[in-house]
Amino acid sequence: MTETLAAGRQTETDAVPAIRLRKLTKEFGDTVAVNNVDLDIRQGEFFSMLGPSGSGKTTVLRLIAGFELPTSGSIELEGKDVTGMAPFERDLNTVFQDYALFPHMSLIDNVAYGLRVRGVPKKERQERAREALERVQLGKFVGRRPAQLSGGQRQRVALARALVVQPKVLLLDEPLGALDLKLRQQMQVELKELQRSLGITFIFVTHDQEEALTMSDRIGVFNNGSLEQIGTAHEIYERPAGAFVANFVGTSNIFDAAHAQKLYGRAEQVCVRPERLRLSWTDAAPEPRAGVTSRPGTVTSLVYVGHATQVRVQLDDGPAVVVLTPELLTGGDADLLDRRVTVSWDDAAAVWLPSGGS
Repeated sequence: MTETLAAGRQTETDAVPAIRLRKLTKEFGDTVAVNNVDLDIRQGEFFSMLGPSGSGKTTVLRLIAGFELPTSGSIELEGKDVTGMAPFERDLNTVFQDYALFPHMSLIDNVAYGLRVRGVPKKERQERAREALERVQLGKFVGRRPAQLSGGQRQRVALARALVVQPKVLLLDEPLGALDLKLRQQMQVELKELQRSLGITFIFVTHDQEEALTMSDRIGVFNNGSLEQIGTAHEIYERPAGAFVANFVGTSNIFDAAHAQKLYGRAEQVCVRPERLRLSWTDAAPEPRAGVTSRPGTVTSLVYVGHATQVRVQLDDGPAVVVLTPELLTGGDADLLDRRVTVSWDDAAAVWLPSGGS
């Protein structure tokens, strides 16, 4: 579904992306926070910038918003160079993790504030603010103040306030980070549905890989100020462009060049996702099968995660690997630890990582 949506939008809007970054660089003294980033974000797509703290993703968002000026490079909004423009001159808006609502104002006045600053007449701004609150399912709370709302409701008010001015692009800087897990998961679905209904380009910054995989049409994975990979959730998970992406987006079992040479006769890093591995609770070597690799090992730990169990196995002639096994294991940890097992996987599940991948 994600790939189809992204592909459809690409063919319609290749000529003029919503945001175009070219050789974008930002230095703070001797620190290079953003390093020569090239990126096109398509019209109407949900694009996530994913990476650990200090990877450069938030700095890129601030550069797009105009809160920081680049050391070098350019930023275009729908084909217009906005590199040196002030934030209020750019036709976009930002939602932060701290929603920054005015506590003394009602919801409708909070939402209408941006229109008031822009000189929109009172009657029109009240109507538009009411419509924006209806859009985020808060129309019956227009007279309440922020303190009377839950965290998820306050987040929706912040969205309504950002959307009421009808920006071409909406920037979201980890807006779900302050919510508890259940509410965050609910808001992920609601935010994506809202974006689809509006057709506005969303640029979403997060360090949470599950958020990015769940919501995005495409994802840009950042590390040390650079873009490691751009692609759909499926592409990035199934075909990571390097060891960093393989480890950061989900969990991977990575065999170094020496072990890969023993397994496949090819001296390059290779990874296999934990759910692609199978366990046989016996030390007996399985019958050799074409297209399947099997290796013996010893169970060193087990972690029950609800839908599956993570079983860590130290291979006899290789690294420790994690196997995600969905079946219910019989016996307690004391019975299963130190058991001899065989780990198998289809060779087609092995992904070769480019040389020099971080």
